[in-house]
Amino acid sequence: MTDTPQEALQYARDNQTRFIDELKELVRIPSISTDPEARDDMLRAAEWLAAHLRQLNCQNVQIIPTPGHPMVYGEWLEAGPDKPVALVYGHYDVQPAEPLEEWVSPPFEPEVRGKSLYGRGATDMKGQIIIVLKAIESLMKTSGMPVNLKFIFEGEEEIGSPNMARIIEEYRNLLACDFTVNPDSGMMAADIPTITYGLRGLAYFDIVITGPSQDLHSGLYGGAVHNPAQVLCELIAGMHDEKGRITLPGFYDKVRPLDENERLEMKRLPISDQDILRQTGAPALRPEEGYTAVEAVTGRPTLEVNGLLSGYTGEGSKTVLPARALAKVSMRLVPDQSPQEVRQQLEQYLEKHCPPTVRWEVRQHAGGPASITDINIPAVKAMAEALERVWGKRPVFKREGGSITAVADIQRLLGAESVLTGFALPEDNMHSPNEKIDLLSFERGIDAMIHFFSILGQPAG
Repeated sequence: MTDTPQEALQYARDNQTRFIDELKELVRIPSISTDPEARDDMLRAAEWLAAHLRQLNCQNVQIIPTPGHPMVYGEWLEAGPDKPVALVYGHYDVQPAEPLEEWVSPPFEPEVRGKSLYGRGATDMKGQIIIVLKAIESLMKTSGMPVNLKFIFEGEEEIGSPNMARIIEEYRNLLACDFTVNPDSGMMAADIPTITYGLRGLAYFDIVITGPSQDLHSGLYGGAVHNPAQVLCELIAGMHDEKGRITLPGFYDKVRPLDENERLEMKRLPISDQDILRQTGAPALRPEEGYTAVEAVTGRPTLEVNGLLSGYTGEGSKTVLPARALAKVSMRLVPDQSPQEVRQQLEQYLEKHCPPTVRWEVRQHAGGPASITDINIPAVKAMAEALERVWGKRPVFKREGGSITAVADIQRLLGAESVLTGFALPEDNMHSPNEKIDLLSFERGIDAMIHFFSILGQPAG
């Protein structure tokens, strides 16, 4: 293996149009994991990836069933017993595309406009999967793949990976590896390569408030029967104080504080409050008192209302006192917090503050703890060198505000650290209408992954 894999890089350039066409094929499959009507499409996406692994001459390719959506496994272990084993992780499920009216082109009819490819999943994370697969293909078709590979692609990341831990435990020996390659992240800007070393965890709940046995006439019963929608709004409003701190009992007891060195590193990141305002379109920011916006979105826990539903929401008027109100609430967790303890804190809050005029219920969806990666492991150092070769500058290291349950599950159950990077840009509209992937970043990402695997395959020393 040469130090600079020129043949593989040239192969990638020569086949760039085909690579983009294959990404379009995958984006066309509406693999929306939260939609029960998309089960056939979920299986179709899994089969597409399994077929692609077979085209790379992977062995033991299989579609592993779960109580939810299937996982895809494959392996290529021909680099030799003295070479490391990299487990490539990815997810083929995507977020719902609504609101559809805000898309310029249909979400599952990928379209190139300017220098970007638009479509749901183009960047999160079908484009990222294709980047890694095409880097591997480029090496295999030229100078050779210098490391051993295993693959695990799941179909439930966007709903919290509810079956990931069970599958890892059941297939622990099959999935054994030296480290994980996870491209489910992004760059701080098109000219700033980035490695993510920390992720927040996630706990997601439905809070359901019920009152009367049915919707009531608001004129006949309003003022006598406590309105569940009003109760829910008051409960939600009380979950933060005037300083932006969360008021659930004991919520901060196990929160690992940001030390001064880490806060200094965060200040050096090339992002400002104005950048966040520009990216979000919000009129002003409101971080937790005592923390910068960057600290708040990467190293502090949150409680956010993701959706509210109650009563009549159609056009015009209908005077009802609703029987039921529901809030979807997610909490981003930091190291040492757990979803189970946070649920107990939420229930303690409701027990204390919910009036006896209504009933309450908490329904928990999937979640997982936060994770921190050791940035000094050889694989992370190899990724840093690879990114520098392509972008001409050292990458920045940052903590990410989002959650990838699989990272914590793999770390806890396999004892393997994750090399977490990616090539999505802040303006790529991840989870939003008009999601896209920047095609120059797509091309550079393939080059970086070629360098990464090549560096890992070089003899030690």
